[in-house]
Amino acid sequence: MILPMKRPQVKSEIAEALKRYPRGSILFIDDFLDYGNPESVKKALFRLKEEGLLLRLAHGIYFYPQTDAELGVLYPSTEEVAQAIARRDRARIVPTGVQALNKLGLSAQVPMKVVYLTDGAARTVKVGRRTITFKKTTPKNLLAKGEISGLVIQALKTIGQNRTDQQTQDKIRAILQKEKNENIINDAKLSPAWIYDILMKAAR
Repeated sequence: MILPMKRPQVKSEIAEALKRYPRGSILFIDDFLDYGNPESVKKALFRLKEEGLLLRLAHGIYFYPQTDAELGVLYPSTEEVAQAIARRDRARIVPTGVQALNKLGLSAQVPMKVVYLTDGAARTVKVGRRTITFKKTTPKNLLAKGEISGLVIQALKTIGQNRTDQQTQDKIRAILQKEKNENIINDAKLSPAWIYDILMKAAR
């Protein structure tokens, strides 16, 4: 009787597969299910983490580290982690709150707790000292065509109508100069009336 050939260890296969990923990649258990069942992959990734080949960002989320001679490990930003989770889940996300303000340059504060609207599963992911919350929302809140105009809507909602002074509106209009006019007009229709007025004044 011919005995079947033993398959190489899952850990060895994943270690070899990692060579095909660029440094700085954010990886999940699902990325390696071709090499074994979820439990065996989970154990293999844990061992690779113990050996220093991978870093663990959060439960089930790993990082193929990229390093700099002076800065050491170049950890991914909160945004990069959130986008990687969204790609895995095939979900859309929109940053809200201080995250939206920061991305637009309206706030220098780098939030430790960020909230994204999503059409995927609602969840909270803790990455070190940072927290990423995905909040389920209606499809309308994810229909913005423009990245900048979509961020502006969320930023203005965070600031609030009563605290959006003329100086803030002037900054918003300057920021929207980088957005396509048709996107501004489209996205204005998705926003509350007071935000609609601000966006339409910025439309050229």
